[in-house]
Amino acid sequence: MHRRLICYSILLLLAAILVAQEKSTANLPSEETVNAFLQQTFGYDPSVTWKIASIKPSIAEGLTEVNVVLTNSQGQSATTLYVTPDGKHALTGDIMPFGAKPYATAKEALLKGINGPTRGPDKSSVTIVEFSDLQCPHCKDAQPIIDKLLTQEPNARFVFQNFPLPMHNWAAKAADYADCVGHSSKDAFWKFVQGTFDDQANITESNADEKLTAIADAAGVKGADMAACAAKPDTKTRVEQSVALGQTVGVTGTPTLFINGRRIGNVVGLPPEILKGLVEFAAKQ
Repeated sequence: MHRRLICYSILLLLAAILVAQEKSTANLPSEETVNAFLQQTFGYDPSVTWKIASIKPSIAEGLTEVNVVLTNSQGQSATTLYVTPDGKHALTGDIMPFGAKPYATAKEALLKGINGPTRGPDKSSVTIVEFSDLQCPHCKDAQPIIDKLLTQEPNARFVFQNFPLPMHNWAAKAADYADCVGHSSKDAFWKFVQGTFDDQANITESNADEKLTAIADAAGVKGADMAACAAKPDTKTRVEQSVALGQTVGVTGTPTLFINGRRIGNVVGLPPEILKGLVEFAAKQ
């Protein structure tokens, strides 16, 4: 009798989960609807094309998050739309956490989930986490800004997390190599990241293995070993975990920085003194 009650309870729980999942996806707009919206919005310009990256429930209950990659003569950009439950309106911009301690949830999730290489003291009042894509030009532009910040704030802990974007054709492979270099040598990792950014314009989908292997060699590890490691399922799993962590805390593009859980999306556009002030403010909290 006791076993039957347990089995019945499990079945009820599974049924409740399925109902919740159905409700969460019931109001999602279809790809056809999103494409029709984009056609009406950008169809006037024949140079603009787009690709729908994802349609999923938002971290804000009731809203649907639609991630789109737009391409024009200037290059590619990631855009996020938040669609209202009635499907009649869409919002753009950042969804901010709210409350007396708005960044605590993200901070806790990051501290539990980070698995990337670190700089600075392991025990620090401030943890800075960057989600980065080695093929992303904006990430390359942000690197010297972050390096300067860490020089000014040596007591801060910095963590690098891979977040290769699906729009980039060799970013996932670079993330695999970076993960392997990071597990082999922390010092070599930072040289590998800088070397990849320095050679970013010369790396293509077809020559990525050759280029990344050479950059790993120059960073001080054996490139052939890194290439072999990059192809292993365990490596890809760690990169996938890093991406999943970023998605959990609302990362949709790169570079995205978190200072004790506080998300900073526009690293390049933010004045350096403001960025420094945010770190010092977080240290006092």
